[in-house]
Amino acid sequence: MSHTLFDIDRHSVIVLTTTGRASGHPHTIEIWFAQKGWTLYLLSGGGHRSDWVRNLLHTPAVAVRADAISYSGTARLVTDAEEERMARDAVYDRYAADHAGDLTRWREAALPIAIDIDVAMSENDQ
Repeated sequence: MSHTLFDIDRHSVIVLTTTGRASGHPHTIEIWFAQKGWTLYLLSGGGHRSDWVRNLLHTPAVAVRADAISYSGTARLVTDAEEERMARDAVYDRYAADHAGDLTRWREAALPIAIDIDVAMSENDQ
């Protein structure tokens, strides 16, 4: 299969849709990200308290959109120390230079989340 992820890096944010843990309805946010292959990394400044994090912990199936292109994926907490460091640095490196404030504290305190894109189920292939 010769899939390549759409050029998501040209976008400054992605639209992440989780399923509401109580309502079952879609919950959509725009969020910063970094892409490594078929995995997207996000940092939650609110940690486990963030609504979108609580939603994806309840239902890991998520949708990611940039422009008119959407992909399904599976969200997970990043728990491996090496992957966690890479995720923190990747998201920070992507936004720190253009951000007015210092993101160093956010980089270290935020909760790293990975979205593993489902290549076979991408809406691009439908």
